[in-house]
Formats: sequence, structure tokens, C-alpha cells
Amino acid sequence: MVAGLTTFLLVVAFPPFHGPEAAYACLVPGIFWAYMRPRLRTYAWTMFAAQSVAWTINLSWLHPVTWAGLLILGPIVGAWTGSWYLSVWWTMPRMVGRPTPVRLVAVLGLAGAWVVVEWTRSWLFGGFPWMPLAATQWEMTSMLQVAAYTGAGGISFVVVAANIGIAAFVNRLFREGEVGLRRRSPELLLALFLILVCLSVHVQETANRGRYTVAFARVAFVQPDIPTAVKWDPAREPEIIRTLVSTTLAAGATRPDLILWPESTLPWALHGGDPSMRKFVEDVSSRAKAPMLIGADAIERAGPGREAWYNAAYVVDPQLGVQTAYYAKRRLVQFGEYIPLRPLFGWIGKFTPLGSDFSPGKDPSPLVVPMKSGAAAFGVLICYEDLFPALAREEVLSGADALVVLTNDAWYGEGAAAYQHAAHSVLLAAETRRPVLRCGNAGWSGWIDEFGNVRKVMADDQGSVYFRGTSTASVTRDQRWVGRESFYVEHGDWFVLVCACMACVGAALLGVPSAGSPEKKE
Repeated sequence: MVAGLTTFLLVVAFPPFHGPEAAYACLVPGIFWAYMRPRLRTYAWTMFAAQSVAWTINLSWLHPVTWAGLLILGPIVGAWTGSWYLSVWWTMPRMVGRPTPVRLVAVLGLAGAWVVVEWTRSWLFGGFPWMPLAATQWEMTSMLQVAAYTGAGGISFVVVAANIGIAAFVNRLFREGEVGLRRRSPELLLALFLILVCLSVHVQETANRGRYTVAFARVAFVQPDIPTAVKWDPAREPEIIRTLVSTTLAAGATRPDLILWPESTLPWALHGGDPSMRKFVEDVSSRAKAPMLIGADAIERAGPGREAWYNAAYVVDPQLGVQTAYYAKRRLVQFGEYIPLRPLFGWIGKFTPLGSDFSPGKDPSPLVVPMKSGAAAFGVLICYEDLFPALAREEVLSGADALVVLTNDAWYGEGAAAYQHAAHSVLLAAETRRPVLRCGNAGWSGWIDEFGNVRKVMADDQGSVYFRGTSTASVTRDQRWVGRESFYVEHGDWFVLVCACMACVGAALLGVPSAGSPEKKE
């Protein structure tokens, strides 16, 4: 029953399902069971099975490109995240009978341990921080605002604390035999207090927002919906070019200040590749009468007979043409853009039809776009770079007025990938207090304001985000955050360090048996 409930709640809590409330109960079955002192082997294997199945389902969008990758990655992420339950198995029985302050510190320590585990996913083995628990709240703006201070880890912290509080309350109600006011659970009261903190930050940050809203730019999103199977087929180049021309000119007819193309839109490299590509994009920008920010590859000479390929983004001015400076993607996709530890894993190959490995960029400088209302600096993130807040922090600290995510989720069909990916951009907007503009080849395109509110999503007449077309939106800014960095941007992952300390303190307090604890009696 624990495995089934955990799996179900973990799946429906994440996008594309609209069940953020399930996140506040998805850990409860395993936490409550731990109070009953099950055998470690039984408990560990049960929770591993539940997490593995849940994460395999949550990552099922991988199957169009690699079934093997899905069946390997799902259990790995499940085991990685599920390792937190080992601390639950050790902690929960030791909390019974302890003084209230000790129990509250233990709650904070367990929630902190979860944040630390999620943080390790951002860098260990190259990093795969897809779907932190905070992403379940991407449509709950009231819970997002604390991220401007703590990063997304603060949201996960509160959600985990709520799960612990609920489990502790159920245990106190049905198993501890307390009566009257003693049935109150201090763990649940602490969780409610943390939720109230999030709500108070929400009220403070969003009150009277309309008074501070100013126009920023009219942005046109071009979604060409070019199938990935034909993107690099020379025979399909004329068709791709026609699609880009027709959609871009349609976008230009709306008189935007900026036109966005998604990741790797052109069939050939723009810098260092076919010279005709440069002439083509300059001609399209001139005809559309608007500057463009586009995704296209770049080739640099790395030595005699050697080339370095970059997944890049460029600014195209309708009068001056392609700007010299371009952004090169800094975080590459394992087994998509490069093979990690190639001597060991080179036999696996890549799921993309790209021969050599891409090289990572190093410069976080934003791209400056000359618009009618004045020049604006856009921090660019390509593909899944929006999963890594540190990259966005560097760009905001470098002067970015807004963030742009250029992506191509068409690799994964019309499943959950586009919505799950968009959830990370929502977290990023709340963390950095910068508008986030997303442009995808096929999938979620639109913009998110500084507080994580989704303000525009491209959709067809049937409400689907998977289509070919264009849409223009009036992007605004909150004057209170113009030229100002959030606490998280200024100080980075300080909250992770605090969480690690809380986890250590909680473990230390519970490691000393008290007079009334089960360990002392034994």
C-alpha cells in the first residue's frame, strides 16, 4: 500500500498533471510507515521500488528517443532521490517521546536533508536536476516567492516539512494514544508556520503590483515545428527555409520589438558554416523589420584540421546584420551533445544525429538587442540550461534585463517533457526576479513574469502547444526589480549550506537517547 500510494502521488504531483496538492502528501506514506519500525531491508527495497516506478513514469517522455535510457535513468533518479528515506527510517522512531524542540529540529533536519540530496543532482555525474519537488508548485504562485531568497530549494523544504508534519500528526492521532490538547502535533504546526511564511512573502512581493508594471517589449515567438528527423537532412533544407520565412514574416506583420527563434533553428551553422545562412537570416530580419534572437550552431577553428562546434544563439539586426558576439551553450546534454567519459561510454553513442561532440561555452555575458524602446540585455539559456539556476545567476549578475530560453523539446514527442521543462523556467523567474521568455521548436512557448506567473502560452485553436505558428505578446516588467538583484542572485546557494547544517544538528540531537525514548528503554 505504501509503494502504491507513493508512486501514484509522486506521478500526479508533477506536470503535466495539475495536482500540486498531491506534493504535500506524496512522502507521507513512507514517513508514516517508518514510525512502525519496519525492517530496514524491507523498507529500503519498498521505497526504492516506489521511487523507481514513479520516476520512470515521470521521465517517460524519454522513450521516443531511447527506451534504454528511460529504463536506466528512471531507477537511477529514483534511487538517488529515494536515498532520503534511509534518514527517515532512522529518524522517525527516535522522535517519539522527545521534547518538542528536539522534534522540531529533527523536522528541519529531514527537510534540509532533502534539499541537499536535490542539490547533489545538479552537479554529481554531470548533473541531472530534472524535476525537483519545487517544480510541483509551478502553478502555485503563492508558494514560489520564497525562491527569490532561498532558491527553489526553499520551496522543496516547505513541501517536505508539510509531509513530515502530516505524517507526524497521523501517527500522534492514531498510534501515540494522546488525548485532548496533547493530540496536537508540533511538527504539523511548524509546517503550517512555514507555509504561512511563504504566503506572507507572496503578499509582500505581489501587493500593488499593477502600480509598478511598465512596458518592456513586444516579443514575437516563432514556433516552426520542424521535425527533428529532418532538421539536418540536406534534401529538406528548402522546406525548412520556406517555413522559417513564412512564420517569421507573419510575426513581423505584428510589428514586434523582437522576434525569437528556438534552439538550433537553421539546418547549417551560422558562424563558421555555410555563408548563405548568414545572408538568409539577415534578409529575413530586414524583411520582417525587426531584430531577431535566434538559435543556430557555430563552428570555431580549434587548430590545424580541428573544429569546435557550439550550440549557440545570435542577435540579428535588420540594418546591421548578424552581431559578432554570440552566446555558446555552457551546459551540454549528456549523450545528446557529448559523450561523458568517452573512453568508457563511447560505445553507447548519442541519441541525436550529430557526429562529433559539441564544446561547452564559457561566457555568461548577455546579448544586447537594439529595440525601438532602447537596447535591452537578454541572458540566454539554451535547452535544459534553465535547470541550472547558477547559469541564470551569472547572467543576471552580468546585467541581463530578462532571460530567454531557446529550446527544442520536439525530440520527445507530445508528452510531458514540454510542460515539465517549462516548470523549471517558472522557478527560474521567481528565483532571479527577471521575466523569462521561452521559445520552443514544438512545445511550450510563451513568457513568465518576475514572480513566476505564466502570462502567455502559445496554443492553437484546440488548446494544444504542439503546432506550427507564431504569437506576439506584450512583455512587461516590475519597476521594483529593474536593475536590482534578488537575494538568491546575490548570495547563491547559501540555503543549501544551512540545510546541511540543520541535517547534521538534527541527527546529532536524535543520536543521543533521552530518558523516555525507545532507545533508552531498550
